[in-house]
Amino acid sequence: MENGVSSFNQLIHELSVDSDTSSVDYSSAEEDSDLNIYPASPSSQSSRASGASAFTKGSKAPAVSENQSPNLRSIKRALTLKDHIVHRTTDRRRGVIEDLHLAIEIFIEAIFDVVHKAAHFILSPLEALRKLSGWISSHNGGTRENDGSVLEASFTTATLGENDPAPTERNTTFHHQSLNTDARTCQDVITELGYPYEAIHVITADGYVLLLERIPRRDARKAVYLQHGIMDSSMGWVCNGVVGSPAFAAFDQGYDVFLGNFRGLVSREHVDKNISSRQYWRYSINEHGTEDIPAMIEKIHQVKTLELKLSRPDLELETDDQLYKLCAVCHSLGGAAMLMYVITRRVEEKPHRLSRLVLLSPAGFHADSNFVFTIVEHLFLVLAPILSPFVTSFYIPTRFFRMLLNKLARDFHNYPAVGGLVQTLMSYVVGGDSSNWVGVLGLPHYNMNDMPGVSFHVALHLAQMKHSRKFKMFDYGSASANMEVYGSSEPLDLGECYWLIDIPVDLVAGRKDKVIRPSMVRKHYKLMKESGVNVSYNEFEYAHLDFTFSHHEELLAYVMSRLRLVDHTQKPSSSTSSPRAEGLKKKDR
Repeated sequence: MENGVSSFNQLIHELSVDSDTSSVDYSSAEEDSDLNIYPASPSSQSSRASGASAFTKGSKAPAVSENQSPNLRSIKRALTLKDHIVHRTTDRRRGVIEDLHLAIEIFIEAIFDVVHKAAHFILSPLEALRKLSGWISSHNGGTRENDGSVLEASFTTATLGENDPAPTERNTTFHHQSLNTDARTCQDVITELGYPYEAIHVITADGYVLLLERIPRRDARKAVYLQHGIMDSSMGWVCNGVVGSPAFAAFDQGYDVFLGNFRGLVSREHVDKNISSRQYWRYSINEHGTEDIPAMIEKIHQVKTLELKLSRPDLELETDDQLYKLCAVCHSLGGAAMLMYVITRRVEEKPHRLSRLVLLSPAGFHADSNFVFTIVEHLFLVLAPILSPFVTSFYIPTRFFRMLLNKLARDFHNYPAVGGLVQTLMSYVVGGDSSNWVGVLGLPHYNMNDMPGVSFHVALHLAQMKHSRKFKMFDYGSASANMEVYGSSEPLDLGECYWLIDIPVDLVAGRKDKVIRPSMVRKHYKLMKESGVNVSYNEFEYAHLDFTFSHHEELLAYVMSRLRLVDHTQKPSSSTSSPRAEGLKKKDR
């Protein structure tokens, strides 16, 4: 026992903390005044200073010399320790163990209080009767000032405006939360850090209501669309705070930032308020790529076109009706859905509105995976016909159990031995992937009110792709069903249609990623290269969730350097029809 921490706790904690995972440090050789034309972001100047050099124009990726590496690593460890201390100091949520501890203390204190008052009444009966009569009279004649159920306190705070640097005062009310859980939304995180926020509700062609969130720069002619992966939400792009989050990094570089959210929330947002659970969850990755993303990107197009015409009427149309450049940054399942979107839009001879794709560990190919995933794949394909009538989706079903998970996540964080054990077990389940699984469980998008779930057919679609060793659309199980949807007896093989991709693509893989291994990302790269796509490939020493849930400035610098390659004066290539894929039809739901 040293400093109040047992040696076992300390050992487990050290084992669970991953070592420095940076692969290349990106820094700028010189400052560029062109980047200062945008209004300063609403965060503190000191927090900006730490990341300013990483995002300047024309940044390169020089190798770090050996005599500099130890200093850089020590600085990163110091910053990580500082963030950890600040988080532990400001986060006052309680876990299950703390709740039990507190309840036991209150119970013991109540017992001793009763014993103390009983002894006082026996030893001083006159004084006790006097206090009792005074309490009764004040209780009957007075009024309750507060029933104790809700505690409110209002404070005046200042927030920087979107374009006006002058602070604007507002009143913030804090409510007492008896269950002491974290139910913050992406909006809460963005506004708490002083950034502007806008929520846009998008309705897909099949009636699903999606939340498209935005950190707006209304007069910007460059925009970025961020799309999350499986069991995730827009929270993943902002959860690392001001310096470590892709959404804030893009906004600070002058981009109009849009955060997409796929269908698949427990709250089941749909135009049909009476939709059944089975009807709501009946979708595959097809619908993510052919319904969700098209609806959100078309909404972005409508909003940006209208705003730019109003704010900058002197602009001339660059091509058709698009006054702006839109890039997409996607992670995991979001990357697979985005590739599906681009290919199917080209097949349908519709504009995809995009100028560049940055895909972080994209899904699609899964043949090279660990033993656990292979066993799950075979079991799922065998049991799918049996489970399909009974299982619609995978999520935590009740508010109580979602609250319990939220509190357990606090225990995993507060007790290193417990958290390290859970981290180790989860890493083994996913084949040794060293992502911060415990930290992800503590994110507020897994809260008692709502959480992202996984459709049964999305899981089945992933199993089909792994089993077939191809990146293909959903197989409906029979030649006739596939013929009705695709115009052929087999679902469309997207990997064979990469020649339709007419924009640059940047693929990023993680050497420690055991969920989507680098060999599978390289398969995307090989097929694209053979198809004539303008594609690049890079690897970092990351695990699967590190791309969004960990703070890596070198990754943010790389992503921003790829986005800056977009020429805002160049006209995108025109769409052409695909004679080899004319049989593709969108399913009419």
